[in-house]
Amino acid sequence: MKDNLHYGIIGNCRSAALISKTGSIDWCCLPEFDSSSVFAKILDDNIGGHFGFIVDESYQITQFYLNQTAILVTRFSNGLDTFEVHDFMPRYHKTNTKYQAPPEIVRYIKYISGKPTFKLDYQPKLEYAIGVTDTYVKDEFIVSLTHSEKFDTLFMYSNLDLQQIVNSEPILLIADAFFLLGYNEKVFKPTVDNMYLEHQRTKVYWLNWIDKTPKYNLYNEEILRSAVTLKLLSYDKTGAVLAAATTSLPETIGEVRNWDYRFCWIRDASMVIKVLSHLGHRSAAQRYLQFIIDLIPDKDEKLQIMYGINKEKQLTELTLNHLSGYQNSRPVRIGNAAYMQKQNDIYGILMDVINQQFEKFTVDVERTEELWTITKGIVWVVEKHWREADKGIWEFRTEDRHFTFSKVLCWVAVDRAIKVAEKLDKYRKINKWKLLEAEIKNDIFEKAWNEDVKAFTQSYGSKYLDASVLLMENYGFIEAKDPKYVSTVLAIEKELSYDGLMYRYKNEDDFGLPSSSFTICTFWFINSLYKIGERLKAKKMFDKLLTYSNHLGLFSEDIDFKTKRLLGNFPQAYSHLALIETAINLSEITEEEKVKHTMA
Repeated sequence: MKDNLHYGIIGNCRSAALISKTGSIDWCCLPEFDSSSVFAKILDDNIGGHFGFIVDESYQITQFYLNQTAILVTRFSNGLDTFEVHDFMPRYHKTNTKYQAPPEIVRYIKYISGKPTFKLDYQPKLEYAIGVTDTYVKDEFIVSLTHSEKFDTLFMYSNLDLQQIVNSEPILLIADAFFLLGYNEKVFKPTVDNMYLEHQRTKVYWLNWIDKTPKYNLYNEEILRSAVTLKLLSYDKTGAVLAAATTSLPETIGEVRNWDYRFCWIRDASMVIKVLSHLGHRSAAQRYLQFIIDLIPDKDEKLQIMYGINKEKQLTELTLNHLSGYQNSRPVRIGNAAYMQKQNDIYGILMDVINQQFEKFTVDVERTEELWTITKGIVWVVEKHWREADKGIWEFRTEDRHFTFSKVLCWVAVDRAIKVAEKLDKYRKINKWKLLEAEIKNDIFEKAWNEDVKAFTQSYGSKYLDASVLLMENYGFIEAKDPKYVSTVLAIEKELSYDGLMYRYKNEDDFGLPSSSFTICTFWFINSLYKIGERLKAKKMFDKLLTYSNHLGLFSEDIDFKTKRLLGNFPQAYSHLALIETAINLSEITEEEKVKHTMA
């Protein structure tokens, strides 16, 4: 089996954990997504910390999600002796508007048959394992604490013998059991019955959430799993959406393209919210828009490209030199210096979401007025800055350029603002903004098209191609059958495709030539093929791409061109939102076309 990110994600829209295919918790931050880690084996095999099960070689281990939920099941069986570990972070309705979502992991151990025996490998390492973590057995719980750098604690409850757990002694399972890992000490001692109830309540929550999602003719399971994954990357408290649940998983093994993705990029989050809204999950969009409203108190305040999930505006980047990194890929970073970059595309992507809310949902008067103020502010910023160079969607850390994608999204910002203005009968703004819209569009057609390459290129005056340009059609800038767009798609295929995967671009960036495929780019290309009429070719390529997911259907940020292993932060919101968009389009393929595809 190819080396891969064989992890499942569990979470409750407050934090998340990654659990390996053998049932080891190798990544978790408490009490929130961006808190310090309590388990970080994924970033250092030796000192990172983990919580796993040790069984003898007779056991086979399989893993799957409980149907239509975010509850992850790891099954241990040698034929006679069988048990299951049901991992979840509790989430369920407390009242009509509030959810129970404590900073806790429940590992519900379900006895199946025989006399299963296992040992526990319980090694919490608090505060990114910077200092020493001591673990003590108390009367009712196990407590782990550190005070080397900063005081922190983790509590573990179980109905099994606590000393046996800590000593990693053999445990004979004769009935259901549980482990409760929590940031806070419990007021009432947990029991097996309590934990079973938590399991059932959480199960019902996810079943109800998925029931609100439309069903599709093709790829329904993939769409649902991706939708749940996007939900797991949303942060209920503020409405923020994380780019991924991890930090510093490398884009290429042994290199330095390692970033902290536990933040809310306006671009990524807006794209996620647009997809979730399309699937009918309105509340996520409402919370996200409130997140944006709260971030822009001043009418002339420019948006940052990203924020902390609790609306922090400073995301100072630090390195954790004591951690060896994922498969020795240093550095391990926390924080992200990219928050200071200027990227002009974020305004268009945000306006696209705002316009979608006006189109799909009734917006109350107060929210309408706030969003109209933001709309006017966005157009003001775009009008003032669209001619300027920026860092672009790929966050080049060196020179600014006039990136085509950024210019197109400036056009999108004005175009969607006009649509909002039309809904609100703001005709004076419409007439003024239409002139700006036409000016930007003419500039792009004049300066982004390269006649020699026969394509819209990465930036003005450049010969380099860029997968992000494929989104020109998706955002309505150009028709799919326009000869210039068709020519661009074919040129990008010729230049940027490699064995069924796509480069973002092939020109060198701050760190040299990219050596892995940015997953979302392949989805974008498949979508573009579908749009220009290459529907069966698109389906064949999509079916192949799906085989590169991990054993649970999850994708990271990147895929290695040669080995097809998953690389980069995980699971990646970008990848899963694009999977959903592509799958929805391909689900419209007719039965007759499917037969042709099967015979091809």
